[in-house]
Amino acid sequence: MSVQNPHSETFADAAIEIRGLEKTYAGGKQALKGIDLTIPRGSIFGLLGPNGAGKSTTINILAGLVRKTAGSARIWGFDIDEHPRNAKASIGIVPQEVYFDAFFTPREMLEFQAGYYNIPAAQRRSDEILEILHLSDKANVYSRTLSGGMKRRLLVGKAMVHSPPILVLDEPTAGVDVELRQQLWEYVRELHESGVTIVLTTHYLEEAEELCDQIAIINQGELVTCDTTPNLLRQLDEKLLIIRPTQALSAIPPSFADLNASLNDEGELLIHFSPSSITVGQILERAHRDNIGISDLSTRESDLEDIFLQLTRARQAED
Repeated sequence: MSVQNPHSETFADAAIEIRGLEKTYAGGKQALKGIDLTIPRGSIFGLLGPNGAGKSTTINILAGLVRKTAGSARIWGFDIDEHPRNAKASIGIVPQEVYFDAFFTPREMLEFQAGYYNIPAAQRRSDEILEILHLSDKANVYSRTLSGGMKRRLLVGKAMVHSPPILVLDEPTAGVDVELRQQLWEYVRELHESGVTIVLTTHYLEEAEELCDQIAIINQGELVTCDTTPNLLRQLDEKLLIIRPTQALSAIPPSFADLNASLNDEGELLIHFSPSSITVGQILERAHRDNIGISDLSTRESDLEDIFLQLTRARQAED
């Protein structure tokens, strides 16, 4: 399926350019169904989708770990079929799984990785990368002694040894606590500010909304939408109005029966409404008609989770 990216760039300006990408595995499972996608240079680009949507297949094709069935892909202008070595040299992949040899030190790991890319000893940046990652004091300790956050930063370091202009972070904060997640977010921002194009796959919608300036949503092997984060949030004509009554409600008042209304555990009235169809003032008039005293009220704008659910559910309904 083709979803046009309104901010599509030319090959010269694109970090990654994908056209008609398909993948069918042995047994007939079609993981990708003709995806078109442009990731601009210098962006933090979010690739979202539920488990099994096709995110990992897309990343693995770019990394050269999975062979595509059809279509084309360019990384930093290099076709992955015609110039595979240049394409691989232009991208660093940070996997979700944290795995290290327990008896290698961080410096040894970076040196080994640099050797994998045939980087001469005089041109290796192992100590520089360790300093950037704030791991210089751990350069010579066994990897098994590192904390979870240090191990994730070291994974980023391994992906940076060949100085790729593109870094793909596959679920970088999966399973980490809130404090570590915030630290990793800050590090992603630092990488981006240094000129690296970041591609972030995540199922944490808050993470994508916080970091990404553009987002693509994949579902069931198809590209559902691709746009800037603000534009995606503006697409959803829905707000949430929370009414806190002077006395907790035990049932939805009659005047709200035709609205998308519910009660929470505190007896507050939650109304999901479309501002283009009904105003807050009209909703409050209904509350007055039902003699509901109001002690407080608040509204919440739609967030990325709202639009994600709306778009993926709409695609499932079509199927």
